[in-house]
Amino acid sequence: MKELNYAALFIPLFFLFVWLERLCISHAMKKKNAVLESSVSNISIGVAERLINLFTGILFYNLFHYIYHHFAIYSIPSSWWVWVLLLLTADLVWYWYHRLGHRINLFWAAHIVHHQSENFNFTAAARITTFQAFIRYGFWAALPLIGFHPDMVISILLVHGIYSFFTHTEAIPSPKWMEYVFITPSLHGVHHASNKKYLDKNFGDVFVFWDKIFGTFQQEEEKPVYGLTHPLNSYSFLWQHFHYFMEIGEAFRRGKNTREKWDALFGGPEKMDQDIRPYLETRFMQHKVRSTQALHESLRIYLILQILSCVVLLTLTTFYFDFLGITSKVFILFLTLLTLINCGALMEQRKWIFYLEIARLHAFLLFLFHINDQLDIYPVMAISMILAQYILQVKKRYYRWLYSGRTSLRNFFNP
Repeated sequence: MKELNYAALFIPLFFLFVWLERLCISHAMKKKNAVLESSVSNISIGVAERLINLFTGILFYNLFHYIYHHFAIYSIPSSWWVWVLLLLTADLVWYWYHRLGHRINLFWAAHIVHHQSENFNFTAAARITTFQAFIRYGFWAALPLIGFHPDMVISILLVHGIYSFFTHTEAIPSPKWMEYVFITPSLHGVHHASNKKYLDKNFGDVFVFWDKIFGTFQQEEEKPVYGLTHPLNSYSFLWQHFHYFMEIGEAFRRGKNTREKWDALFGGPEKMDQDIRPYLETRFMQHKVRSTQALHESLRIYLILQILSCVVLLTLTTFYFDFLGITSKVFILFLTLLTLINCGALMEQRKWIFYLEIARLHAFLLFLFHINDQLDIYPVMAISMILAQYILQVKKRYYRWLYSGRTSLRNFFNP
C-alpha cells in the first residue's frame, strides 16, 4: 500500500537545529564555527546518502527480517528490559564498527568522509556516505542474528542516530557528570580532532562504557583541531567520496609483495604511503583547488540556490516516494547527483562546470519530453541549443556572469 513518508519532516527539522546552533554560537558564544563552503559540502554528502537510502533502506529492512526469521540464535521477547539491552548491544556493535572503521583501510575509505570537515557542527553530522551506510548495516545485521526483532532494531537505531546528531556541536554544554555515562559533544569533538593525543579515541556513540573498558577513552584537555591529520583541501563532491579508495588502489599497485598489497587493503591508515595523495592530487589536478579567497556574492547566491533546490527535491521525494514511478525516481537521483557534483565544482571554480550545466539541462529536457510522450521533439531541441551556444557565445557569457563578481543578469546578456 502506498503511504506518505513522514520521515521527510526530519529534513526541515535538521535545518531548524542548524539555524538554532548558528544563532547560539554567533550571538551567545560570540564566535563562528562554520563557513558556507564547508556547510554546503557537508549537506551535499548528506543529501546524496539520504536520497540513495530511499532506494536501499527497504533492502536492509528486508534483510534484517530474513536473518531474524531464518538464522536468529535466540528468541528474545519484547519486554521493557529488552529495549535497554538492545540499546546497550547496539552501542557495543557501533563501537567495534566505528573502531574498525578507523583501523582497516577499506572501512576507513568509507568513513574518512565523515572526518574531512574542519568545522564541528550539526552539518558535519550529515557527512555519512552510502559506502559507510552499507558497512554499518552489515554490522547492524548482528542484532537480528542474535534474536532482536527487526522492528525493535530499526526503532533503536533511530534513537541512536538522533542522539549522535546532537553530539556534533560546540553549542551544547558537556557537564562532566554526564561523561561518566554518556558520550557528550565534548567527547565526540575529541574523536573528530586531529591533535596527536586525540587520535583514535572515543569511538562510542551513546555510552562511554566501551571506550573506558577497551582503553580508548580520552577527555578534552586542549582545544581540538578538527579535520584530518592531512587535510584534503578540496570541496569536490566526487574527490571527497573516492580519493581514499584511489589511494588504496595506488598503494595496492605499488605493493611489491603479498604483505604490502594486503596492508593496502586491510592495514591501518598509518601504514599508507603519504606520497600517494599528493601524487594523485597532481595527476587529477586537485592540487590547484580550494582558494583562500571568499566566493563573491553572485557565486554564493547561485551556490545556495543549487543546494537548496537539492534539499527541497530530497524532502518532496522522501515524502512522495511511494507514489513516484521508477523513471521519475531514477531521474531525480541522477539530477540531484549532477547538481551536488556541480556545487563542488562551483566552489572550486572548475572550468568544465559549463558542460556539467549543459548535461543537467539536457537531462531535464529528456525527462520532460519523456513524461509528456514527446521524445521525438528532443533531437530538434538539442541541435537548436548547440547552435545557440556557439552563435550567442553562451559559454563565455556564463563564465563572465558566474566568476566576474557582477551579480546582475544584465551582465550575462551584455556582449
